[in-house]
This record gives sequence, C-alpha cells and structure tokens, in this order.
Amino acid sequence: MPATTPKGLTRLAFGGDYNPEQWPESVWQEDVRLMREAGVTMVSVGIFSWALLEPEQGRYDFGWLDRVLDLLHAHGIRVDLGTPTVAPPAWFYRAHPEALPVTADGVRHTYGSRGAICHSSPAYREAAARITTELARRYAGHPALALWHVHNEYGVPVSACYCDGCAAHFRRWLDGTYGSVEAVNEAWGTAFWGQRYGTYEEILPPRTTPTVGNPAQQLDYRRFADATIRENFRTERDILHELSPGVPVTTNFMTALSQCDSIDYWAWGREVDLVTNDHYLITDGRRTHVNLAMAADLTRSVAGGAPWLLLEHSTSGVNWQPRNPAKRPGEMARNSLAHVARGSEGAMFFQWRQSRRGAEKFHSAMVPHGGTDTRIWREVVELGAGLGALEEVRGSRTVPDVAMLWDWQSWWAQKLEWRPNEAHDARERADSFYETLYDRHLTVDFAHPEADLSAYPLVVVPALYLMTEAAGQNLREYVENGGTLVVSYFSGIVDEHDAVHPGAYPGALRDVLGLTVDEWSPLLDHQRVGLAGPGGAALTGDVWTEFVRPRGAETVWTYADGPAAGGPAVTRHRLGRGTAWYVSTRLDAASLDAIVAAAAEDAGIPSRPGIPHDVEVVRRAGAHGHYVFVLNHTEAETKVPLDGPGTELLTGDAASGTLTVPAGGVRVVRLDG
Repeated sequence: MPATTPKGLTRLAFGGDYNPEQWPESVWQEDVRLMREAGVTMVSVGIFSWALLEPEQGRYDFGWLDRVLDLLHAHGIRVDLGTPTVAPPAWFYRAHPEALPVTADGVRHTYGSRGAICHSSPAYREAAARITTELARRYAGHPALALWHVHNEYGVPVSACYCDGCAAHFRRWLDGTYGSVEAVNEAWGTAFWGQRYGTYEEILPPRTTPTVGNPAQQLDYRRFADATIRENFRTERDILHELSPGVPVTTNFMTALSQCDSIDYWAWGREVDLVTNDHYLITDGRRTHVNLAMAADLTRSVAGGAPWLLLEHSTSGVNWQPRNPAKRPGEMARNSLAHVARGSEGAMFFQWRQSRRGAEKFHSAMVPHGGTDTRIWREVVELGAGLGALEEVRGSRTVPDVAMLWDWQSWWAQKLEWRPNEAHDARERADSFYETLYDRHLTVDFAHPEADLSAYPLVVVPALYLMTEAAGQNLREYVENGGTLVVSYFSGIVDEHDAVHPGAYPGALRDVLGLTVDEWSPLLDHQRVGLAGPGGAALTGDVWTEFVRPRGAETVWTYADGPAAGGPAVTRHRLGRGTAWYVSTRLDAASLDAIVAAAAEDAGIPSRPGIPHDVEVVRRAGAHGHYVFVLNHTEAETKVPLDGPGTELLTGDAASGTLTVPAGGVRVVRLDG
C-alpha cells in the first residue's frame, strides 16, 4: 500500500509554496533562516518550474533545484515536490499548438498564463510523463522529499476542451462507457428534436448551438472531461509510485470553491494517497468562517474521514476577487486552526515570499513585501509556535454529528439550461443548510448519495436534483432503519442521464417521503409565501412552491398564501423506525432552523445552548486523547462549558468546568481520561 502521510514529517505541516526561482540565490539563505525562525516544517517546490527544469525539449537543468533541496534539507525542512505539468513551456506550445485548449465557441486559447492544456493531447501527455519520470529518477532518494505534488489545482482555469482531438477522444470514451451508438442514443434520449446518431463519427462535443443542446450529452461531456484529467493524474502518479516508492502522491483539490465545480472529488479522493486542499475566503458579504468550516468538513469527507492536509490558504488578502480585504489581527491563526480542528494535519500557505512580479504580486504571503517588521510576519511566527504545541493531535480524527449529501454530478446536471426557476441555486441551498447546522454547533460529514449512512442520526439532502434509483433506495433503507432525513425541494427528479424518473415527482424519493408532487409553481422575483404550522408558528419562503399530495406523510406546515395556499408545505413521514421530512419551498434562515430543530429532536440530537453564536466547538479523537477545539469568531471574550478537566495546549494552562476564550482567539484542550 502507498504511504499516506508525508515521509519524515513528524510534526504538523507548516509552510507554503516556495518559489526560489523568482529570487537571486543570495535570498535563499535568508529564506531558510526565516523558515527556521517561523517554525516551518515543509514547503512546496517546483510547481511552476517546467521551463527552467527543461529549457528545451530533452535538455534538463536540475542544478538549481538540487541546491534548493539540499539547502532545505540542511535546515531540517521537508519538501512537497511538484511535477510542473500545469504550466508547459513556450517551446512546447510552439511545437504543439494543438495542445492549447479550444472553447465551446471554437476559440483556441493562447500561451501566456497557466493551465492552458488540452488534456486529450497526446503530445502533452507524453511531455508530462517525460518530465515526471526525470524528476522521479533524480529525487526519489533525496532526503528532503516528503510528498509528491502532481500538477496544480486540476480543472482551473480550464476543465474542458472542445477541439477535434477531444471529439475523437470523447467518441472512444462513449464506446467504452456504453458499448454501442444505440446505447448512447437511448441514454441521451436523442429521439427528442431528431438528434439520433447513426455512427460514433457523427458525435461531436457539445459545442455552441443555436439553442439549448442535449442536456444528457452535456452531462456526459462533463464526466468525460473530468475522467480525462483524472487519467492524466493517474499516469503521473503511477510513474512516481514506481520510481519513488514509499513517498505519497497527492494533488491539491479545491473542494468547496464554487468556481471549481468541474471536478468530481468523490472519484478523485480514491486516487490520491493523501487528500489535500486549497481554500481561500470568498468575500461576498457572508460569514467567511462558515464557508471555511464547510470546505474543511467536505475535504475531510472526501478523505473518508481520515486526516488530510490544507496545502494552500492565504495569510491575509488575495488578489483575484473584486475586493480583497486584509485579514484582521488574529484571523490568520484562527482560520488555520479551524482547518486543523476539522481534520487537517497542518496549515500551508500560498506562498512563502510575496512575488514582486506577475499576476499574483498583490496576493499575501508568509513573508510580505514589507518583510519581517510587519504584523503578518509576527503572526506567522506565532502560528508556527502554536502548531508546534499541537503536535500530539496528529493522526486523530474529527468527530462528526450529522451528514449532508453532496454530489458534484448532480450539480453539473442542475446547472444546465431551462430549469423551472433560474433563481433556484443548489449551492445556495447547500450553503444555507450547512449554515443552519453550523449555527446549531453540529459538525457535518458530507456523503455521496449511495454511501453508507447508518452512523448518522440525521442526514440532510439540500436540492439533490439528480439521484439514482440506488441512492433513493439507500435513503429509504436509512430511514427504515431508524434514521432521520430532511429533504429540500427539487430533489430526486432525474436519473444519471438527466431523464425524469418515471411517474410523479419527486421520483427516486416518493416512497421515503410518502408523497407526490403534482406540479411545481416557482415564484417570481420578490414574491414571498407564508407557512402556518404547529401552535401558530409561521415560516417564510420564496423562489419555489409546490402542489404536494401526501401519500402517508403528515402535513406539519401548510402554505398560508401563494399559488399552493392551503396545501402542504412541510411534511413528515414515519417509515419503519425513522422519519423523513420534506421542505417544498426555499425557507429563510430562521424558518429553516425551525425545521432542522424539529428534525434534530426526532433524531435525538440535543441542543447546545451553552455555546454562543459564532463560536465553534469541534472535537478530534485519537490514540493520544480527545481534543476540544474552541474558535471564537466574535469580538468579545466568551466562555464555553467543557465535558471534563484537561490541559489547554496553546498556553499549557489547566482547564476545567468553563473555558474562557479571548475575543478572536482559539483554545485547544486535551481532555483527561
């Protein structure tokens, strides 16, 4: 079995992308001196260095990289060594312009950025395999090598190419997937609009068409593009496994970033030896620490609950959003330790030293333009010491409370054209349900719809439009065996080919929910509906309503007004030993919390009133003990009850009864016993 933890790394990972090639060698000595001062344990090297390592085809220059790795090793710093295949050199594109990707509109990208790759290109595949082989042969035995880092952020900025080479590759993929053109026609429903194909040669990528193209074809092309990229990763990974045994291989994911939803990370999580992730705060007016927690929980779930590694985040502001505010004092450490609380084995950054040139020169770094006489540097040093004090949490696992279903392929399908209401956003529903669970201080595991859910008392399904029959049966068995399920509207509608399940909505979920939906009635902009419930409790919804017909389910809230006035809005179905709730409109935050509270009571999950709002309490457990992470995202000191006495690891103080956490601060307690 391949190794799954960075070789030779005995502490939590702390460091960042190190790009010494951007600086004269006279700076390198200062770099390693400062790395030791900050407590850096590992850096990522060589990710964008192909043009320097192979300045022309077949001629390699490893001298500078030899000196960098030797210098890092001499100072006790481990190396996450990149294969630079995200950025082929100019000479490669001059020889192989066909390797540049083509858009659906037929426009070929040009050289001058990063990630401009047609992943079906034989020339690219051969060149990537060659440079990976040369790196593995040279550095497999280097004493600094801890981890192999293949490519960089697959799927960004180009996830799919529509060139003629990809068309031929797509046909081969279809044949391997379906076995015949007739099976493709059946899966895609090509009888509609006369789109039937007689031979594979007639099939093209879903390029720009006069009106909406075949949705099943578009969905399969997303699958094909993801599979093609993953195939290229596997090629590099297998070379590294063969030539560098004992060193784990990874690539950095971007699991929860909505701009990177072209990758099916459930499939990718099975391919890497260690799951790693990049996360950057999205400044859109929402509570950024909630999205951070969601990203960490999702990454841990892709890792199957095992420890994972935050490979990139920022010390302060980024440079690529419309507005890029700096992080407030203490926020960098709080962000970093929030990832650790939710399973990361450290906190890495992009990047070590802030660049003077290039597109990311205004992106923050561990060593900013202002050098060591800056707040950022002082906080970096303080964080390094803090992570050193948490060394013993390595190998422990985050303890979840509930689960949420998550499926990238369902999102691909739901984002296609001509849906009932463009204001409905599946990701918005996922974010909203997650935030509700977060505010109830519940730690969330994410799960594939067909995964084993038996360990969770409560499972939430936010707008899972595409759902296989197997997934529907899985949820039925989960409820029958005692689970509590909460399902949001527009779930279970189509199968894996974007074909509506036979019979009434909600298709794969009719039986478990005990109802059918006669018709949807989406709302216009700014329309609201009221819901009336037990004891006069009122809820508010927008965007969506439905004409629900209970078939075993009881009505808990009814529509007080709107198109479905008087009809069921929220239902509850007792099935076997469990209960399934259905929410047929988009509820606001307070209303959604009321539903989740009722479902949590069904599931036997106690409320946690002793924990203040915007204070996280997350638990990790392992061979060395049980750890409680408390992260205070407020501007006031807070107090949190502890389950028992213990030791606060960041300060060394004894802790018992009630733990005091300063404003914006973090405390980590190892419980006794």
